[in-house]
Amino acid sequence: MALKTYCMSNIGGRKTNDDTALVSRQGDNAWVFVGDGLGAYAGGKQASQAAGDALMDMSRRGSMLSQERLAEGAQAADAAVKAVQQQTGGNMKTTLVFLAVEGNQARWMHVGDSRLYHFRGGRLLKQTMDHSVSQMAVLMGEITQAEIRFHEDRNRVLRALGGDSAKPDISGPVELRQGDSFLLCTDGFWEYVTEEEMEKTLARAESPRDWVRSMEHILEGRVSRDNDNYTAAAVFCGEEKKQPFLSRLFRPA
Repeated sequence: MALKTYCMSNIGGRKTNDDTALVSRQGDNAWVFVGDGLGAYAGGKQASQAAGDALMDMSRRGSMLSQERLAEGAQAADAAVKAVQQQTGGNMKTTLVFLAVEGNQARWMHVGDSRLYHFRGGRLLKQTMDHSVSQMAVLMGEITQAEIRFHEDRNRVLRALGGDSAKPDISGPVELRQGDSFLLCTDGFWEYVTEEEMEKTLARAESPRDWVRSMEHILEGRVSRDNDNYTAAAVFCGEEKKQPFLSRLFRPA
């Protein structure tokens, strides 16, 4: 299945960018990583980069579609972060969301509150469940899923690589269809873009880049000057979407 991919990362209003986004391609296969390093002064960037590099190294050496391989990948990424901790004496950690698309199948895993969204037919089909205090509040019926964005404990992560609990949640495998789309992003991104807006911008997007940039435009209109780093990666499965001829001809300036 033909794939289109795009990723971006922005420092936001912070002094350092602790996020990492990586995409590796091989034919019709793609492996995508997004991580949010925790603790700027404690080496958050080193943590997210080390985890991403470990997973991309594994993806170059074999399929990542099995549950066993993804679990091994999470262990390797966690070990890479802990190796950095030992080398530096720091306490850096990172979230993780990783997608493997191989042929007509996909599988993914996550640790922490960086998310994956799976869209089919332009509609949200599935999304990951955060490992966070605010997500626990949802499960206990104290707040709704949408209210996570404004919850006072939304930044309190319960699982992270380099910490005491780094076990990933693993999803799939999923049989892909033409037109399926994936969005992987950090909390600095999804906090400012609702799921409804993800769907609306996806409907107008001709490419993964168009989609991410449209959502970024929404984000930029809402953030404060000291907003968090934000990172997103998108995958389109199947042929690149084309607008009808008349729509392209008379597109507003």
